[in-house]
Amino acid sequence: MATLPNPLPKLASLGLRLPPGGLIDATVDGPWHEPLLWLADDRAAPGDWAALRRTAPSVGLLPVVLDVGAGHGRPELWELMPGEMSYPGDHDAEEVLEEFWDEYAEEDADWPGLAGTEGADDDTDLEPAGSADSAEPAESVASDIVDSLLDGGGPLKDPRLALVPARRSADIPTAIGWMGPANHENDTGRLSAVLRSWEDRFGIRVVALGFDTLLVSVAAPPTTLAEAEALAAEHFAFCPDNIWQGSDPTLTAYAAHQLLNQPAWHFWWD
Repeated sequence: MATLPNPLPKLASLGLRLPPGGLIDATVDGPWHEPLLWLADDRAAPGDWAALRRTAPSVGLLPVVLDVGAGHGRPELWELMPGEMSYPGDHDAEEVLEEFWDEYAEEDADWPGLAGTEGADDDTDLEPAGSADSAEPAESVASDIVDSLLDGGGPLKDPRLALVPARRSADIPTAIGWMGPANHENDTGRLSAVLRSWEDRFGIRVVALGFDTLLVSVAAPPTTLAEAEALAAEHFAFCPDNIWQGSDPTLTAYAAHQLLNQPAWHFWWD
């Protein structure tokens, strides 16, 4: 993966106010040639993410919350594979989604949840459901979502603050070589290309990662059922387990209950 210079080796001299923590370079193949991330030693609290979001980007780092308490331990045990990642900018999000859709819709062609979605893989432009033109509302929504998570209002078991060398929120999973979707896609750079598209169209921010889970805030979610259903097809391509293993495994139900006016999206891969 093509990357910008990594500030983490010089972290101590960057002037950031950080709690106790340490650098992580562990991968499935042994130590990486440079740190992949900085991780706090103790549980994060409301306000911690927002404080770093105001200062860390100026030195090329972005904060994210890592869940180390869901049975898989710290990132050193996550089988990170940065050497296997491509550059997100080398992929077209629409092409990635169409390829995934073709693969998974064909795999389960008789699934009733696909009813009415025959045109979901047509060659059409990906259009925004709302207005995500300004970064300020996106950062404000992200801060609110993270504070809610850190205040016990979400699925995180043991959230720790982390810093990742990335310029875009969408690139955070790829920058650390995250393999959470390995049963779906081994090259997370392709998924980050889709996340970039959602950044531009819906104002998403990657705010939390677990071993095989991803949570994003959403500043401009779809506001009509038709918009939400179109987006549900993208979510199915991106993470089919979200729909297949839901309580009502149809795109319409997923759109209505998980996407319509929702300020956060949660993904998990089996």
